[in-house]
Amino acid sequence: MKRFKTIAAVSTTLLLAGTLAACGGSADESSDGLKDTYVVATDTSFVPFEFKEDGEYVGFDIDIVNEIADRAGFEIDLETTNFDGIIPGLQTGTFDIAIAGITITDERAEVVDFTSPYYKSGLRIGVPVDDTSITSVDDLEGLTIATRLGSTSADYIENNIDGATPNTYEQLDQAYLSVEGGGSDAVLYDAPNVEYYIQTTGGDSLKIVGELLEAQDYGLAVSQGNEELLTAMNEALADMIEDGTYAEIYQDWFGSEPEWLDQLAESQVG
Repeated sequence: MKRFKTIAAVSTTLLLAGTLAACGGSADESSDGLKDTYVVATDTSFVPFEFKEDGEYVGFDIDIVNEIADRAGFEIDLETTNFDGIIPGLQTGTFDIAIAGITITDERAEVVDFTSPYYKSGLRIGVPVDDTSITSVDDLEGLTIATRLGSTSADYIENNIDGATPNTYEQLDQAYLSVEGGGSDAVLYDAPNVEYYIQTTGGDSLKIVGELLEAQDYGLAVSQGNEELLTAMNEALADMIEDGTYAEIYQDWFGSEPEWLDQLAESQVG
């Protein structure tokens, strides 16, 4: 698959969750209240944010969370799950942190905490290259639209497109294949993933139509009650943006600096 970055292996510390639980107390906490290791959940089907290649978990999100962990002074135990299992896993304490292109919403913020935004996004529509009937979101009324299970895109389809049926999938590649195979009329999902898929894989079968929908911010989600962790992560993220490290990581994966970098810097808490 073509992309801008030459991937190096990403190092994560893989520890058994049971061992973490057994340590407990001050033995696995530093003087600033942080544990030595946190369980980080991700979903590896959100290219180029997180995916698996040659046995390694790689992507923009993986680089971001590793840099934050290095700066905050903790190790990560990376766990993978389907996207719709991430928020419940944070609620039950199965995971401490999650990064998977998670849109910050009021509903989600009631059950988990979010860092400051680390990415500004929106929704894009993809349709078959030979389709001339769909040129905007208004043309999606009454159609079947492929998207990801548990996503804000699925909510958008149900709440904003009259008569449309969301055709939801656990894995994103299934959503694209559904449109390419005629099982869905269009795909609607987060802009960077739709754009990247068409640029690298689906350019002969899909095209983007319409305007960017629903401006969104991505944040790292943290299980509630971890104020020291949230503060440390926000400080690390703000420092990354200020010293240029964030822009370097972004350029590695997307080929240019984000045009909204100044807006992102202004939104930081840390």
